[in-house]
Amino acid sequence: MRATGLTDRATSAFEPMGETARYRRPPASVDPDTSKSRTRRIWPLLRARRWPFFTAIGLSFLSLVLQVQVPNLLNQAIDRSVQSHSVPLEHYVIIVSIIGGLVGICGFFSRWLLFRVAYDFEFDLRNLIYEHLSGMSFSFYDRVQSGQLISRANSDIRSVQMYATFAPLILVQCCIGIVAFCFMLSISVPLALVAMSVMPFLFWAGIRMRHVMFPISWIIQARLAEVATLTDENVNGVRVVRSFAQEGREIAQLTDASAAVAWAYEKDADLRARFTPIMQNLPQVGLALVLAFGGWMVIHGTVGIGAILAFNAYLLMLQAPFMMLGMLIMMGQRASASAERIFEVLDERPDVVERPGAVDLEVTAGRVEFSGVTFGYGSGAPVIDGVDLVLEPGETVALVGRTGSGKSTIARLLLRFYDVEAGTITIDGTNVADATLPSLRAQVGVVTDEPFLFSASVADNISYGRPDASRDEVVAAATAANAHGFISDLAEGYDTVVGERGYTLSGGQRQRIAIARALLVNPPILLLDDATSAIDVHVEQVIHEALEGLLAGRTTLVVAHRLSTIALADRVALLEDGHITATGTHEELLATVPVYADVLAHVADDPADLDPLEDLDDQGLVH
Repeated sequence: MRATGLTDRATSAFEPMGETARYRRPPASVDPDTSKSRTRRIWPLLRARRWPFFTAIGLSFLSLVLQVQVPNLLNQAIDRSVQSHSVPLEHYVIIVSIIGGLVGICGFFSRWLLFRVAYDFEFDLRNLIYEHLSGMSFSFYDRVQSGQLISRANSDIRSVQMYATFAPLILVQCCIGIVAFCFMLSISVPLALVAMSVMPFLFWAGIRMRHVMFPISWIIQARLAEVATLTDENVNGVRVVRSFAQEGREIAQLTDASAAVAWAYEKDADLRARFTPIMQNLPQVGLALVLAFGGWMVIHGTVGIGAILAFNAYLLMLQAPFMMLGMLIMMGQRASASAERIFEVLDERPDVVERPGAVDLEVTAGRVEFSGVTFGYGSGAPVIDGVDLVLEPGETVALVGRTGSGKSTIARLLLRFYDVEAGTITIDGTNVADATLPSLRAQVGVVTDEPFLFSASVADNISYGRPDASRDEVVAAATAANAHGFISDLAEGYDTVVGERGYTLSGGQRQRIAIARALLVNPPILLLDDATSAIDVHVEQVIHEALEGLLAGRTTLVVAHRLSTIALADRVALLEDGHITATGTHEELLATVPVYADVLAHVADDPADLDPLEDLDDQGLVH
């Protein structure tokens, strides 16, 4: 087996593996100060792109300023060209045409830059969230639903992006009313005051709308996340749902969740129906007042007809921004709710982090020692309490215990998926808490009882830990795991793309690919967490023959349920009530520890196994 070259790296120093991230890293991050407002916390992402952002806003403002000139030119054209004939009409036609061209150019570059900033902002925020999630501890995922995270990483980010990038543009368009008001004052102060008399009512309606929209916006985003969670669970658990014929029940649950979303949207529509007409039609009231009061002024010779037309044009120009003001308020409340939900994730801190001054772990011998290790999940009672266990270099130790005794927990603690509450775990004398996480997990390979495969080719799944591995190395690892045969029979061999989670393969096939994935990395320390549970006895025997050669010179901890797996071990450790109560060879424990046979009789319940007591009797070990 050594000819495969898989064991040559067993005691090598840590060398970073995997691919270097090829994406453009975000130039900034969200402000971690939770005491700041949502806007101030998100501002660093926009500030990093301030030049294109403010250039877009500036061009938009310039475009609107140029547009504001048109009604005033219309007023002058009527007074000077149509009525008094003092200025040729062509003069104003040329000016308006030039302004139209400039407005078009400014509008094009403004929107081009703004959309670029918008999508870059969304890209940055989504990658920040993904990076944050990839660094969170397992305890975080123990209590958070994946559907909630998917919702926050998609629809919530989009809501924040739209508001953060487009709100300033809408505000600029609304603020252009000040410029228009100045032009109106230059034409007629009384008429300008009449035209703007509805603005205080518009401001009050906007404040009131903002106050009532926030709660319903939060409810909408939360209930959308619930629908995403149910959908995610039903897609991933479709085999369980159909196995128990619970399609109707799941559809009913999703219907209830969808009805809750529909109610929230209906409430949102009701609030919009109340306030949007006010926001949109108050400027129309101003237009009516201008026509009434302005007409009276024209009749009495106070202002000219051109002034009335200019005022009407200004008010029509202001109508669109004020209509968008209502949309801006609704966008703002939804973005506020979404930002709150995003910050709930980003403000979570991982429980397992690298200590200052952490060093790369270099395994030279492979001695693993658990000393007084105590750990419990959450606030519950300790699962393991004061565990002492030593794995000598190159030794294979089988960990045996009843279901729920904490065997898999010990494996997770060695990999620092969780941190111990008391005691230490050392590898060659180095506390795993003092090692960098990538180096620790590169030196300790693991195969779990529930192998996860990605929706990628078989070769990509095997080489996941070593993307630079050659095809020959991939084939060698698959051969060692007794997977080469069935892989070769697949439609496209090693290039066959497996379905989501690898469900197009059998459980035993998935587990053999997972074993090949660990063997290709070829770590000096190996964890087999009931890694052959889904493999039939005949295939398991072939894999064990390969493993016997590969485990030589490699420190291995085997979480065992089958006698055939225990047979791989040099020594067995019995875990009872959170303690290691006995260690020794399989035969020694059977002869001296009565509870050992009882534990084996209760944990080896895999249908593929023989009855454990019969198996023991076949070996002449039970009388």
